[in-house]
Amino acid sequence: MKRVYTFGDGKAEGEASMRNLLGGKGANLAEMNLLGMPVPPGFTITTEVCTEYTQYGKAEVVKRLDKEVRDAIAQVETLTGKKFDDPSNPLLVSVRSGARASMPGMMDTVLNLGMNDATVESLATRSGNPRFAWDSYRRFVQMYGDVVLGMKPKSKNDIDPFEEIMDKVKEEKGVKLDTDLDVADLQRLVKLFKGAVKEFTGKDFPDSAWDQLWGGICAVFDSWMNERAILYRRMNQIPEEWGTAVNVQAMVYGNMGNNSATGVAFSRDAATGENMFNGEYLINAQGEDVVAGIRTPQQITVEGSRRWAALQGISEEERAAKYPSLEESMPACAAELINIAHKLEDHYKDMQDMEFTIQDGKLWMLQTRNGKRTG
Repeated sequence: MKRVYTFGDGKAEGEASMRNLLGGKGANLAEMNLLGMPVPPGFTITTEVCTEYTQYGKAEVVKRLDKEVRDAIAQVETLTGKKFDDPSNPLLVSVRSGARASMPGMMDTVLNLGMNDATVESLATRSGNPRFAWDSYRRFVQMYGDVVLGMKPKSKNDIDPFEEIMDKVKEEKGVKLDTDLDVADLQRLVKLFKGAVKEFTGKDFPDSAWDQLWGGICAVFDSWMNERAILYRRMNQIPEEWGTAVNVQAMVYGNMGNNSATGVAFSRDAATGENMFNGEYLINAQGEDVVAGIRTPQQITVEGSRRWAALQGISEEERAAKYPSLEESMPACAAELINIAHKLEDHYKDMQDMEFTIQDGKLWMLQTRNGKRTG
């Protein structure tokens, strides 16, 4: 039984029709590769492995997966020219779920996986941007603690342990936004976050990228059986035996500075059905920031930006100066994104809902799926 399907550099072992095996996200990542679109290389662990995981448990599944996952990581290393678990030229990855039926917000994601005290230094040196490196490290410890180590609030009234530390540091510094924290603040946050992890789990935060990767993969399988996901499946008549796939991809960074960004886009207006490309982006941010509501995202198109400004009562001068559209701030990337959206809509013959990241002026597509509209 083949458990891992690779994709990257315009090639893929899967394609769109394999969504039952690869999940919606994995099948579409493979398809975008076959269409020649810029997708970070990676691999998908099939939904069948999720069923094995529920039946046989973690140790057995890791044993069965080990060789295929190591081979797939080696392929990503070849395509990126980076090495996994190597302090001098580290390959960092994201681990995301992807069920065959869309389950937005139900399952978990870990970004920047593979970071430790050595890789953060080499990332700082290689990028020439220590703030970006420590910001990525801070995010990783927070996400890993939340998703893999179970340090998330149990109810709406519980305080997130990481947010609590973050708010305290910002308060002491007298700043409001995460982006106002400097390298020293971020280094302090990593220390405090790791201290919280040790206090909660009784163990040190894992340093080995391989330990982190297996932790991330198993956490996605575990999240298939979490309360939220079970409830969502019941409400939407999604069978438990479908399982979820796991997508592991080379990281691309929207938080590398002002020529980097991340966002979501729709090939049509989901609210009105109008044939108008639209979406939101944030400069110098990672994917979770757009949906977390920490900062106000900006519109992708000039027209969308003007409509938004009119609703907010913001003048055209202030809009152009403070909230420029992606078409104004990164015209080449915006044009490429709009072109890809048209291609995807023609290909899937349906409105598309896409996620993208711009790293250092280069556009990368992270996901596409058929869009949901209002009644």
